[in-house]
Amino acid sequence: MRFTHDSHASDELLLMELEGELSAPAARSIRAHLDSCWRCRARRQELERSIAGFMQAYQEEFDHRLPSAAGPRALLKAMLAQRAAAGPRETQDSSMGWHARQWALSLGLLAFLAAGWITFRMAWQERAPFAAGARFARNGDLLSVPDTSLTPGATILLSRRAVCSQANVKNKDVPRSMQRLVFAEYGLAAAQPRAYEVDYLVTPALGGSDDIHNLWPHSYSGQWNARVKDALEDRLREMVCGGTLELADAQREIAGNWIEAYKKYFHTDRPLPDQHN
Repeated sequence: MRFTHDSHASDELLLMELEGELSAPAARSIRAHLDSCWRCRARRQELERSIAGFMQAYQEEFDHRLPSAAGPRALLKAMLAQRAAAGPRETQDSSMGWHARQWALSLGLLAFLAAGWITFRMAWQERAPFAAGARFARNGDLLSVPDTSLTPGATILLSRRAVCSQANVKNKDVPRSMQRLVFAEYGLAAAQPRAYEVDYLVTPALGGSDDIHNLWPHSYSGQWNARVKDALEDRLREMVCGGTLELADAQREIAGNWIEAYKKYFHTDRPLPDQHN
């Protein structure tokens, strides 16, 4: 698979790369192309965000369980297949044709997501009294778990193979601009940033997204602090890549209640001493 200076990756190819479905040589080729092509990088981000938004809008339940990726994946592939079947005019390489294709797909996805979001919000409003009790759940005065209405968790539809092939398994640094937004959302704009880690609810090492809905200010102090969660993230990734835990189960449990997941997989009711500090 080779790309020229003027060629671009198709949406189908970008989706396969997102999900880790390409062969190793093909994956290396498209990643090298993405490094030098801002247009394809931007399109990849659009696809990623659209699918993540669809997943959030169509959560069947609101107890933090992440929905299956099968629905969004099938929808997007169906739309791509429909566009490809429209005829040769859709595959012209002109700049105007390329933009028209991207806008058509984007507008279709946005319209579908808008309808889903209305349904989601109506259902959520019915459950508002239950959600209010969970807002800013704290361990004493220290934020140990996220506000579920602000941070429900978000993933980027990576397969186990794609997750386990990542070289860097540590959380990516969150840009300062994003950190400020997270602190503001949680009403902690005046807090000392060093007292918190802007943490990923679903770590990128388990396919978590860098979307703001997957971030919250996790205290470095207290019993269930950010360092304790780091240990859980490492344990879950080891189990997923070792074949003893499904990726979807790991994502669902860490997003649903990471403290209960810690107790379950470390077989303890308290953080282990060497993980607490």
